[in-house]
Amino acid sequence: MDIHSKETRSFNMSRIKGKNTKPEILVRKYLFSQGLRYRLYSKILPGSPDIVLPKYRTVIFINGCFWHGHEGCKYFVIPKTRTEWWQNKININRENDRKNNELLKDLKWNVITVWECSLRKEKRESTLNDILNMIKCQIDNA
Repeated sequence: MDIHSKETRSFNMSRIKGKNTKPEILVRKYLFSQGLRYRLYSKILPGSPDIVLPKYRTVIFINGCFWHGHEGCKYFVIPKTRTEWWQNKININRENDRKNNELLKDLKWNVITVWECSLRKEKRESTLNDILNMIKCQIDNA
């Protein structure tokens, strides 16, 4: 049973953003501060990546742990109501992620996936440095 009324739940769900989320903005600000320039949400690429670095042929997806079913993460918990519907929704998201990653790799794009939980305060600096190192690694291999 949901602790919120149908109207309250509907309002809460309507406030969840798909673009310009806090984790995305954190990564974008960091990349910009490191001198990297990027494009946002390229519709011509599979999956409309959150960040596209054309110069490095690299795309970055910043996934919410709940919405993309981050396995083993404490922030990924299947709701107790409409469980089957949520499992189906999250499995579809996972399958779409897999297909889009495959298509991008076939197009010779480097794909970086960042999980929301890895951008929390205690892990943030390490994660941002790892992202930068992965991009630099692509530069060295080019």
